[in-house]
Amino acid sequence: MAVIDRVTVTVFTTVIRSVVDGHGHRHPGPPREVKEALLEVTDADGATGRCLGQPETLRESMIKAHVRPVLTGQEGLDRERLWHALARRQRGAHGHLTDRLLSTVDQALWDLAGRKLGLPVWRLLGGARSVIPAYASTMCGDDIPGGLASFSDYADFAKELVARGYRGIKLHTWMPPMPHGVDLDIKACAVVRDAVGPDVALMLDSNHWYSRTDALRLGRALDELGFAWYEEPMEEASVQSYRWLADQLATPILGPETSWGKHMARAEWVAAGACDILRVGVVGSGGLIPALKAVHTAESFGMGCEIHGNGSGALAVIGATLCGEWYERGLLHPHSDYDTPPPHLRSIVDPIDESGNVALPMRPGLGDDLDVDHIAAHTVATW
Repeated sequence: MAVIDRVTVTVFTTVIRSVVDGHGHRHPGPPREVKEALLEVTDADGATGRCLGQPETLRESMIKAHVRPVLTGQEGLDRERLWHALARRQRGAHGHLTDRLLSTVDQALWDLAGRKLGLPVWRLLGGARSVIPAYASTMCGDDIPGGLASFSDYADFAKELVARGYRGIKLHTWMPPMPHGVDLDIKACAVVRDAVGPDVALMLDSNHWYSRTDALRLGRALDELGFAWYEEPMEEASVQSYRWLADQLATPILGPETSWGKHMARAEWVAAGACDILRVGVVGSGGLIPALKAVHTAESFGMGCEIHGNGSGALAVIGATLCGEWYERGLLHPHSDYDTPPPHLRSIVDPIDESGNVALPMRPGLGDDLDVDHIAAHTVATW
């Protein structure tokens, strides 16, 4: 067995074609240069596990104070033990050692294991399925001509997505700072349902800060429209508000998405009856290890568990289990090209076929097809 002897972060420039508004919502935009980061964990045999992240997540101070002390000199295959050792440092780090950093380290360790053993991570985790139906997850509404600026824009885009093979569509409607409201949400959902017919699964991710009464009015409209689930209409810190809402609607409540607390917070939502379908994300909830714990919690209660977000980590959990029905592919927009990889990737990890399915990656490790030459040529900092 080979112990970890090096943990490095490489910050590099790449190009994206999107912008983020003041409330954190992504929209299409002109090409622009941004910085991303790559975490690498290397053992004494020279094997390396990698995971992409953000420079602000992989800050030098956190790598030096917490990640290296936990990992260096330890057997890299002891992923559960190392995850707990790092997670326990979060209390003393006073919020600086984030779940996103914990996730990036955890994924890099799983990538290391997969590469050493010559297996994709989803098979190491359980190997339950090799293909998954994808739903199209739209960007939020905007004021871009021919974008998602009107009800007819949403209807036209939904029909285009169905023509591409998608059998499910999740709408992100207008949210702050755009003019927004329940009436706009109801109308958008109604025109999309009319455009695609009854056989396409539709979901809604609405404004995150509606009141109880607004969330209930919108949910009752979704009941009439036959939506597959209803997501994050209110502040998720109020678990009892979601229990109140779930008790009154036929449309399943999906959650939580952003609640802090990893798998433990998800267990609290299940115990409270605050959701009908559990949700967990790999990136925001601390990694593959807590995401799997959340999935198994849902299974124990006969519930589904949908994985938030796209990418290799999400696919690993989906491929390892049978609890979720869909893979979230997006964010999608009429003016955004999802299928062309950014310069630091040679290919995307989740190409979709004509039937609307995504095949699990077969490369050893997480499966990301990194262009290491681009990253080396565009490196701006290392630590």
